[in-house]
Amino acid sequence: MELVFLAFLLLLMIAALSSGYPVAFSLPGAAIISIGLAALFGYLIAGDTSAFFVEGGPFQWLSAGVTNFRSLYWDVERDTLIAVPLFIFMGIMLQRSKIAEDLLVTMAQLFGPVPGGLGISVVLVGALLAATTGIVGATVIAMGLISLPAMLRNNYSKPLATGTICASGTLGQIIPPSIVLIILADQLTGASDQASTLRKSAYKAATGEFSMPSILDVTSTSAGEMFMGALVPGLVLVGLYIIYILIAALVKKGSAPPVPYEGKFDRVFAKRVALALTPPLTLILLVLGSIILGVATVNQAGAVGAIGAMVMGGYRLAEGQRNAYYPAILAITSTVVIAIILAFYDLNVKSIGEGDAIGIFLAAVAVTGLLIAVAWSTWRVYKIEDTLNAVMIETAKTTSMVFIILLGAAMLTSAFRGFGGEELVKHFLTNLEGGFWVQFIVVMAVMFILGFFLDFLEIAVVVVPIVAPILLADPGANVTAVWFGVMVGLNLQTSFLTPPFGFSLFYLRGVAPPIVKTLQIYRGAAPFIVLQLIALVIVALTPALVNYLPTRISLSAETAPPPINPRLQYCIEEYLFEYYDLNGEQLRNHVSTLRATDLSVLPEKRQKALNTSLDRTLNTFDLVSKVREAEAKRVSYAPEFRPLHQHVRGLQSEMRNRKLKVDELKQDLIRISQSDSPEKNDLIRIEADIKKTETEITDLQNQIPETWTEASKRYAEMEKAEKQARRMYRNNVDQAYETIVELREVIDGANDLAGLKQQMIALDTAIINQPAKTAMEQIKQSEKALGKIAGTSAIKSKLSKARRALKGKKPKPEKARQSLDEGLKLFAAEVDWRHRATTEIGPALAAYDNAIKGSIGLRLQQRMSSEQVKEIAGCRSVHRDYSLQF
Repeated sequence: MELVFLAFLLLLMIAALSSGYPVAFSLPGAAIISIGLAALFGYLIAGDTSAFFVEGGPFQWLSAGVTNFRSLYWDVERDTLIAVPLFIFMGIMLQRSKIAEDLLVTMAQLFGPVPGGLGISVVLVGALLAATTGIVGATVIAMGLISLPAMLRNNYSKPLATGTICASGTLGQIIPPSIVLIILADQLTGASDQASTLRKSAYKAATGEFSMPSILDVTSTSAGEMFMGALVPGLVLVGLYIIYILIAALVKKGSAPPVPYEGKFDRVFAKRVALALTPPLTLILLVLGSIILGVATVNQAGAVGAIGAMVMGGYRLAEGQRNAYYPAILAITSTVVIAIILAFYDLNVKSIGEGDAIGIFLAAVAVTGLLIAVAWSTWRVYKIEDTLNAVMIETAKTTSMVFIILLGAAMLTSAFRGFGGEELVKHFLTNLEGGFWVQFIVVMAVMFILGFFLDFLEIAVVVVPIVAPILLADPGANVTAVWFGVMVGLNLQTSFLTPPFGFSLFYLRGVAPPIVKTLQIYRGAAPFIVLQLIALVIVALTPALVNYLPTRISLSAETAPPPINPRLQYCIEEYLFEYYDLNGEQLRNHVSTLRATDLSVLPEKRQKALNTSLDRTLNTFDLVSKVREAEAKRVSYAPEFRPLHQHVRGLQSEMRNRKLKVDELKQDLIRISQSDSPEKNDLIRIEADIKKTETEITDLQNQIPETWTEASKRYAEMEKAEKQARRMYRNNVDQAYETIVELREVIDGANDLAGLKQQMIALDTAIINQPAKTAMEQIKQSEKALGKIAGTSAIKSKLSKARRALKGKKPKPEKARQSLDEGLKLFAAEVDWRHRATTEIGPALAAYDNAIKGSIGLRLQQRMSSEQVKEIAGCRSVHRDYSLQF
């Protein structure tokens, strides 16, 4: 019966959407009605409202929907959606301020003389508007009103002209900042958590271990990472559009003829181009640049974009007035002044010093100027054509529509899971032959087909939460959430171009002249749909196009994980092993140079530790060889072992599913047998089902090849040997470098240690002349002072012994003085050798440290160099197969 109500839920939703009923009410309405009917029939037929739910009951699933409602607004950890109204406001403000019109006219004049130049200008303007407004309808309508007449006037092919405009308008869905990317990031955050839980369960079932290594966990995403991940694929799409238009113009003569510019390409024209390009490029720099550089979060960047759009709208709407640019000039000047002040003063309130007062005053003046500029621009857009009021109303409408659909989708997803839909989808996908890529292609195909009938938002909030956890949990593909999100975003972009309900087609149809037929618009969109699918294939085959930029920014940020982070180890070792191959001889020479230095100034214990450290450095190359040897054995055996592993894990998964079915049947058997009037036929049927399922489990067990135990043991031993080799390498380099760091800290502390001489000598007088408590306090203060200097533990130990001798009712000053005297001797010897070491081996030790800290000592550094970040980011941008560890 659960399947009946699941089918009813889907049919009711489809019927409501097909009839034109608002999406915001179709989704939750279908969920509530289906849950209500399931509960009613469960009560009437089985006497239990929960009878026709896979697990839980109607109240549980309704409350789950309400919990999802609340999480959208009240969950402090889920602030991604705050950026939605900010970017919507920015886009609508720029659209109303006619900046798009300036861009279209100027770019058409600039590229017109090139074959297909008008089409290329439309694509480039579409890309610029995508990176500023991101609103498909506004962009398509603006280009349809301004560019389409010009293209038709110059004998452009009608399908090519209309297809170019429709496709360029949809770039706002994939080029950041994009509302769909924010929505996908929000959906994928929860999906990643579910995928992580599924993967941990799979790891526990396969290995029996409760704790899964962090390197095997699912990589989640954020709106900022989605923006960075979509940037390069968006530019790839722009490049494909331009190449297609150029080829069409050159191959099919007359379809996109060049349009000569009637004016002159002089200084006046260059100024006009600069004035048209400066606003959108500045806004792109402010919004995306602040995210890339780590200066602002997505929400903060959205706020910056909204304010920037208002300032730009303020001067554009006042064009022709004498003081039109005054607010913008004031805002730019104030921002530049604040940046300069930040370069010279620390404006952090918590750490203000005496010399920062001037900086605080100047910053206050600059901020006041910026506020005046913003207020001035706000007043303008409010007074001129009532622009601000119209923009705010439109923003409220669009934002409300987005959030209401999100809420409805949350309720629908809860009902879908309540009736076992998620398990059905999971079972269907996991049983497809061909693994992850077949599953992924099927999901992409379903989304593509749904795009013919549904809006991108409906697909994103209904389909993604269901399929994303299943696909992200696959350890064989091990795809990142940002890659999956960008792939979905590229796919959903086609929904704007696919007939019969492609919104871009409708937008253009509404403003195109009657001479352009609807069929011509459809024909024009078809090649661009193919180009979008080509882009989808390119990104699927080269995940680094998506993963590289977010990974590199993450590793370069102030909050970047240190090199010792477990997730980075494989890529760091790949980089370092190659570095050792190229620079191994230089490292050996550095070791020889330090060994040749006279180390006799060091205490015997320090000499021994340093020599051991140098031996460890030389031993690194042998350990690297052992790691490579162990890895090569595992890698060479993996192709032979993988088919067997997949076959057996598949059988074991089927066995677990059937064991769960047996447990459910046994619960049903108990429930029916304990009822007032149990049906004998039902009991016989359930017992037969239990026996049949147990037989199937036995048959599956018998299908496991006899070679499995030996083969799995062999692979496990190889994997263990590789882990052991890597562990030995890591311990070796860490210990080799720790000694160098410690010795340098000890030598560098020579002057600080010598500065405590008088304080140490005064302790003897304190023990003789001062009360025991006072002497103990002075000794304690000396211990604290020594504690701040490296390598003084032996001296501290003697002082502590002296202090304990003064403790109690019967102090022992003589014993205390004896311990102090031993400590003073150690102190004098320590100061002496440290001072000599500073000049005799300090420079050689510093040179050696600088030579190895980026290789032998890399794991113990706080950050990686920019060159290392570049290499590690490239390595981590590739998806790695971890299936054999499950």
